[in-house]
Amino acid sequence: MRLQQPLPHGRMLKRLQRDQRGATAIEFALIGGAMILFVLSIIGLGLYFMTGSSLQHGVQAAARLIRTGQSNEAAMKVSSFRDAVCRSMNIAIDCKKMSILVNSATDWSGLSLTPCLTNGNMSDSTGDEKELLSKYAGKEEQVVVVTVCYRWEMAKNFPFLKLGNPSDGSGAAILQAATAFRSEPYH
Repeated sequence: MRLQQPLPHGRMLKRLQRDQRGATAIEFALIGGAMILFVLSIIGLGLYFMTGSSLQHGVQAAARLIRTGQSNEAAMKVSSFRDAVCRSMNIAIDCKKMSILVNSATDWSGLSLTPCLTNGNMSDSTGDEKELLSKYAGKEEQVVVVTVCYRWEMAKNFPFLKLGNPSDGSGAAILQAATAFRSEPYH
């Protein structure tokens, strides 16, 4: 049996340069992480925009109850309005993480709006859950702004997107949807 002599360094280097086995695995290792991060970013942003769009649709559909006077006639409570927003959305969300802010005035200059974030924390809903919505939605022919704030917990699953970071350190994003209108003369 004959022992093989080691190749000189120059010949061994040329031989390795010609060898193409494993090149695909090395190329994938170089770009694979970036590609996976890119795909996850697209999924995260898609979910973010889908949730925001659905929230906006729910606010506009439920606000119609105020605009047409149906909420006043039905003696709707703040909690019932929250449920109406949730029913109008195209996706299932945790409605307990939603804050309903309703402001009304006789004209646009008299409005005093409540922001979704106060001192880095999500604002509480307008009034108590059992209060009548009409106390905040006003009467006919008044201007009304309905704002819904939603704590989107899924944002913390996509920390590289930095979609939101309230001061409570939860990593959740605060999504906001609003609509403004003058209620109809419903009497």
